[in-house]
Order: sequence, then structure tokens, then C-alpha cells
Amino acid sequence: MARYEPLVPSTSRDRRSSLYLNGHEGDEGEAGILLESFDVEPLGPREWVTACLRRVCTVKTVQNKFPIIKWLPQYNIEKLAYDVIAGFTIGLTVIPQAIAYAAVATLELQYGLYSSFIGCFIYCVFGSVKDITIGPTAIMSLMVGTHVASFGAYYAILLCFLSGAIELLLGLLNLGFLINFISVPVTSGFTSAAAVTIALSQLKGILGLGKYVDSNDFLETMEQIFMNIKHSSLWDIILGVVCCIILLFLRKLREWDITRFLQRPRLQLILGRFIWLMSTAGNALIVLFCAALAYGISDPDHPEKIPFKLTGHVKGGLPPVRPPPFSIPGNGTEPGKDFGEMINDLGSSIIIIPFIAILESIAIAKAFSHGKPIDASQEMIALGLCNLVGSFFCSMPVTGSFSRTAVNAASGVKTPAGGLVTGALVLLALALFTQYFYYIPKATLSAVIICAVIFMFEYDELIRIWKSKKLDVLPWLGTFLSCLLVGLEYGILFGAGLNVFLLLLEVAKPRISVQKRQMGEHEYMLVRPRGDLTFPATEEVRTTISKNANQHPGVPIIVDLDRITNADFTSAKAMGAMGRDLAEQGRELVFVHVGKGTRDVLDAGMHGHFKDFHTIREWIHETRPTDPTSACKGDDSARTHSEGDTYVPRF
Repeated sequence: MARYEPLVPSTSRDRRSSLYLNGHEGDEGEAGILLESFDVEPLGPREWVTACLRRVCTVKTVQNKFPIIKWLPQYNIEKLAYDVIAGFTIGLTVIPQAIAYAAVATLELQYGLYSSFIGCFIYCVFGSVKDITIGPTAIMSLMVGTHVASFGAYYAILLCFLSGAIELLLGLLNLGFLINFISVPVTSGFTSAAAVTIALSQLKGILGLGKYVDSNDFLETMEQIFMNIKHSSLWDIILGVVCCIILLFLRKLREWDITRFLQRPRLQLILGRFIWLMSTAGNALIVLFCAALAYGISDPDHPEKIPFKLTGHVKGGLPPVRPPPFSIPGNGTEPGKDFGEMINDLGSSIIIIPFIAILESIAIAKAFSHGKPIDASQEMIALGLCNLVGSFFCSMPVTGSFSRTAVNAASGVKTPAGGLVTGALVLLALALFTQYFYYIPKATLSAVIICAVIFMFEYDELIRIWKSKKLDVLPWLGTFLSCLLVGLEYGILFGAGLNVFLLLLEVAKPRISVQKRQMGEHEYMLVRPRGDLTFPATEEVRTTISKNANQHPGVPIIVDLDRITNADFTSAKAMGAMGRDLAEQGRELVFVHVGKGTRDVLDAGMHGHFKDFHTIREWIHETRPTDPTSACKGDDSARTHSEGDTYVPRF
């Protein structure tokens, strides 16, 4: 019978391992007595199905799937006032942005407005974050334009339907956790690359090179701009630069501390509200002013004499309500296409577009959740329904907008009902005001987009990543550069793959400290791996142990698994083979501080060569009887050093 620590009851080894939770030998006294365990055991298939059925058939589940049920009973006049103000503000912001983003997506401009209202209505019912606004965004528009530029609106609408179906399916299957496999450096690098790509693509509007530059690819756009720079329009450049300066000034204006100049509280309140309104509605104001300017200097008899490139005709009226096109009829010059051919033309965008939409929307939800837990699966359901239903209203793929969500939060929105006001304002613009959009200069729309996306370049995030862990800069740079060089859809896949590779590399190359120690009269090699003892790390651990065993013949090998939380059959089999080899040499391979789960794996996989003890002292007392006084004294010294060292010399 083994002799145990004074604080550990004399009971079975399994019982001792359950008391030995997270610490070293002797930690039980410091951690206290276990009163209750909150460990979650994995469920079997039958238990998992039963638990899912129980969760489905509850009132709480219905409330989670229809969040409007939670906030609608507490709705009041005060919340309505805030929601109306916020919704109206977002409406003034989204209308010019939607027109501009339709141009980025290489679609007719009315499709931007078609995509801006239905998501507001759907998210009001199914969305769980009050601040989020759903609609066209810069990144999604660029991605859509990349894949449907040569195919037209039919493909954009079908892509919206397919994206919504995939997002809805993933949400219903509770696969929201998949988004956790995309790290922050990858997301930040992708967003920054998208900002650079979008800003560069809009230089053609600032320079008046719309008919010379027809690419959304970073390198190709740069080449076309430099090749045709001699065709630039001076008036478009002046207008675009002035618009950018005004928009940036209005953005900076909201940071102005008026209390330094005004002492009267009432004047501070009035001026503060005015400044906030000017900075928030800056996009709409600059678009209206430039459109009025273009209209004022235009000559109806000679429209070609106007110095600016204009947006042109925008189809008015509400969008037709019809199913998305699953085929394209032929005409006299081109044959039609069936559903299979359209799917083949869309290619990888069927997967990439919903993936990017989910990534963008969940990131925004986390940023504006104010510390509350986010149900990623429910957000995927809401986003999927926005796209699925939107495709029946000729919408292109949409997702959450970071810039408009920030404005929504700053406007004091109280519930998702603010989206109803935004959607109604967009419908009003479609029904009554589209004929006035003809005179909006393209340079102005480009300025609106550029001033929105330049702040998406997350250089500050890169600095924080560098200060936190320099190795994480590699996924950021890999994602950023690959997005610019080979395209956004392939760049984010490359970045995610690089991140997974670095993660596996850390698993495959664990830190292993090796020390030659003496406890009492007994020498031994103490090996302490850190991390998981799984198949990627097996060869590294085995090589390290074998190398040091050969350098110190005759010395027992003790492997301390205190910092190992997981093991698998491959590593257990390798440890068994090594234990067999050492046994043939007359040497011991012993494991200490082994958790119950790890013990079960090693015991089954090492085929009788697994020897474990709770502590090194126990191994000494049980297998190498000696003077108890010297043994205990040596053990105390060894324990102090082995548990307190932060840097351990490696042989």
C-alpha cells in the first residue's frame, strides 16, 4: 500500500486524482475542501438529443429565437422617441451610402436602396443586439462586385438568396461557435486590406476615370489608374478633395469640447445638438449640397457641358416582389442559363460571401453588446432571414454595418425598432426622390466611401498585437498582403490557414524542461512538458526524453504531467514504446501528477508499461525505501524549486 501526503485521504488512486484538481503536491491544503464541482461532462449521443429537445420545447427558447418578445412588452413612449431619432439619423446616413455601395458592387444604383430596407424590418423581429443596422456595406459590396461584375444583377440577387440560406442553416444547427476559429489578427488584417482595396477602387471616381478603370482587383486597379492618369478630370479632383476635407472636418467636429468656449449650459446643449446633427448627417448633407450644385450649373439643352461626372438615372419606385432568379432566359444574342450553370459561375462566392457576412456581423455584435453574451447562432438566423427575404425584393447580400451601427448607438437607440424608421425612410426615398439622384456627382459618392473606409484600417490593432504577442503579427500580415495580392476571398482563407498552422506548430513544439535532480540519495531526470500530450507533440516529447536518457544512462526518467491537460492514443502508444525500450535497459519511466483523464488514456495505450505516482515522494517511498528523514527533507527542497521556477535549465 502506497504512503500518501498527510493532507490527502488514504483512498484509491482515482479518488486522489479527483481531489488533486489543478495543483502540485500539497496544493490540496491551499485550495481548500471541494464542496461542489461545476465541471461539464461531455454528453453521449442520446443525452445530447434529449437535451436539445428539452431546450427547444421551452418558453425561453421561443424568446431567444424571437427577441422581440422580450423587449416589446416593456416598450414605451420614451423609447419610441429615441428610436425615431436614431432611425431617422441612420436613414440619412444609409441612403447616400447605399447608392455608393451599389456602384462598388458594379450594380445599378437602385439596387443599393433595394438592399437597405428589408433587413431593417427583419432584424427588428429576430435580432438580439439593439444597435446593429443591417444593409449594404463596403466589404460586402466589394466582394459582390468581384464575383458578379461580369454577370449582372441576376447573380447578385441569387447570391443573396443562397447566402441567406446558408447563414440560416448554420444558425439553426447552432454552429455559431465556428466563428471562433477566425482569430482577431486574421479579422483585423482582412478588414484593413478591404479598406485599402475599397479606397483605391474609389480613386477612379475622385479622378474622373470611371470609363477607364473597371477593376476591383488591387493590383489591376493600380495599373489602370497609373496608365490613364493623364485622362483625369480637374473638376472632379477638386470636388472630390473638397468633399473629403469637409467630411473629415465634420467627423472631427464631434470631438470638439464646446465647454471650453461656452459657459452657459443651455447654449452648450443647443450647440452640442447642432454639431452632433451636422457630423452625423454629414454624408447626406454633402450629397444634397453637391447634387444641388450640379443641378444649378447644369444646362438642360447641353447636359454634356457640366464639368462633373454625374451618377445618372436611378430607377424609381419600389422594387418588384418576386422569387430570386434560378435561371436566366436567353435572348437573340446570348443563350439562357439554368440554375446549375449559374451556381458554377458563382463558384466559391457561395461559401465566401456568407462566411464574410457572418464574420462581419458577429464582430459588430460583440463590439456593441456592452459585455453581454452574444448568441452567435441567433445572429446568424437573423442575418440569414434578412438575406433570404431580401432576395425576394431584389437585394444584394447584406450584413451588419460597423459605421452605421456606431452612429445608431451614439444616437441613443433603445430597441431594434429604430430600424423600422430607417426602412420606412429608404422606401420613401425610393418612391419619391430617385429622380433627384441623377445630379449626384460620382466624385462626391467616392468621397463618402473613402471617408468611411479609411478608418477601417486597423493600424492601432496591429500595434496592440505587436505589443501583446509578436508572433500574432504574422497572421495579420499574411492576411493583409494576401488579400491585396490574390483577392479578399483567398486572402482570408490563407490567413486562417496560416493561423491554424502556427497554432499546430505550438502544439507540435511544446516547451519541455529537463532537469537532473536529487532527492535524498536518489538521482533522477525530471521532464516537464507544457501543453497537450497529443499526436502533433508526440515526436518532440519522445525525442527530448530519449536524447537526455542516452546522455545520462542509468538515471530513472520521471515525467511530470502537472501541466498536461489532454493526451491521446498516439502519444500513449509512443510513451509505451519508449517505456518498453527503457525497461530493456533496466531503467524506469515514471509519471507523476497525472490527471484522471490523462491517466486513463496512458494506462490503456501503454500496454502495461504505465507507472504513475501522485508525487515524486510517493515514488521514492514506494519503490526505493531509504531513510525517511533524508527523503522527506530532499523532497521538500525539490518541491520548492520545481514548483517555483519560472525558467528551468534544459539539457
